Amino acid sequence: MSIVLDAMGGDHAPQAVIEGALQALPLLRTTLILVGNQERIRALLPDPIPAGLEIVHASQVVEMHEKPLETYKKKKDSSIMVGVKLVKDGQADAFVSAGNTGAAASTSLLMWRQLDGIHRPAICSQLPNKYGGFALLDAGASPDIDPENILEFALMGRAYAQRVMGRAEPSVQLLNIGEEEGKGNAFSKAAYAILAKQPWFKGNIEGKDMFSKPCDIVVCDAFVGNVVLKTTEGIAELIVETIREGVPKNPIHRSLYWPVRKVIAPLRKQMDYAEVGGSPLLGLNHLCVICHGRSNAKAIKNALLMTQTALENRLVDTIREAITDSAGTHA
Repeated sequence: MSIVLDAMGGDHAPQAVIEGALQALPLLRTTLILVGNQERIRALLPDPIPAGLEIVHASQVVEMHEKPLETYKKKKDSSIMVGVKLVKDGQADAFVSAGNTGAAASTSLLMWRQLDGIHRPAICSQLPNKYGGFALLDAGASPDIDPENILEFALMGRAYAQRVMGRAEPSVQLLNIGEEEGKGNAFSKAAYAILAKQPWFKGNIEGKDMFSKPCDIVVCDAFVGNVVLKTTEGIAELIVETIREGVPKNPIHRSLYWPVRKVIAPLRKQMDYAEVGGSPLLGLNHLCVICHGRSNAKAIKNALLMTQTALENRLVDTIREAITDSAGTHA
């Protein structure tokens, strides 16, 4: 197997990306291909280049502000385009990028196409809670969907929970404004009726309960999912920054913090986006993992390790099989 890493993608590229790649390399059982400006990449690597690491040159970079479809048409030698094409041509098995999310997602979709039976792809983001975390999807790929697409998201989420999170029989819940059946708008009610036919569907869940009650997969459209994701990130950063900035400056805070520091330390780790590293774009014929634009080396390392787990456990094939089985059941 081999993984392509966009060396030029992200706010701190290529430095942080290559640092993360070097940290991950001893733990990878795959070849790692760095795509981007060869001269800049080579300057940040040890000499000789470590075993298991390759470089493929790309002369262009997709900037964060650029429109995805325009870059697809005009930047044929960007690190995103070259990396995605390597996977399409069978020279690699997955693509990882902290660059322009829209460009990475649209290029992957246009070049790889969707799996048969999948009408809308979904970004699957793993979030923390008291019970080992849960998967939220769609977290940003398809904001305008039909209720029927929610079932596709649920099937893809279950495959991710099984193959990456290690959940044997994952359950699915629908994000809603109340737990009771019949809550929500017309879309939510229609989605509920479709999901209710599945034995693994456990009903609605409110936003506050995702973090305090057991759950495996929470499904919603991308508009709602992305708002939830960004709000969660903002609250987590507020808490962590308050602890980081307030404790050292205030003697009273220091005295209060010292007895509970062993409780706070795991919380900070749990709320750190870099612990997971990236979110897979599910529903395509190959695996694309999207990282936060401000990813540091730790995030890149963990994204690569998660990608390796997904490849070794046949995530894409598991989704394909789940969709086929579902179609056969409803034929």
